[in-house]
Amino acid sequence: MYSGKSEELMRRVRRALIAGRRVEVFKSSLDDRYGGIGHVSSHDGLKLRARPVADARSMLAAVAAASDAANPAEVVAVDEVHFLEGDVAAAANQLADSGCRVILAGLDMDFRGDPFPAMSELLAVAEQVLKLHAICMKCGAPATRNQRLIDGRPAHVSGPTVQVGGPGDYEARCRACHETPGGEQEVRQR
Repeated sequence: MYSGKSEELMRRVRRALIAGRRVEVFKSSLDDRYGGIGHVSSHDGLKLRARPVADARSMLAAVAAASDAANPAEVVAVDEVHFLEGDVAAAANQLADSGCRVILAGLDMDFRGDPFPAMSELLAVAEQVLKLHAICMKCGAPATRNQRLIDGRPAHVSGPTVQVGGPGDYEARCRACHETPGGEQEVRQR
């Protein structure tokens, strides 16, 4: 959240396009914020056309449909990859094994501070990882977590893991300022 993940993905895609590469861009079909379902968008308004997909299988099918032997995709980029269903790591490996450069952007942890399973696996198999940090909205330290808010207060640990939101729904937080009512921090404080 607010670390520049989507901006970095867009920067890399634009460089690939300048280099004349055949690029396919995807995003989670759950994310309809800012530029809408057909764009990867940053919080500050930058946009890039993208195809919405729900899962790894539909992404692979879309890459195959857009490619042919004479004109295969050379770069595949996916934003909000933590929202995709299915075996995302296997799909990324399949694309990389076929010669594609794969660029993925997503959150590594949910609002509780627990790893998104797909991201844990992707981080393990990635050849290069760039971990970006936002700034903690409470103290100004580097933020490694996202705080889901409901009526301005931290969401309870029992809330749904996946909930797309934007300004006012989430804040970037450092480890010390992050809290999840009903979670480990609350238990430690008792």
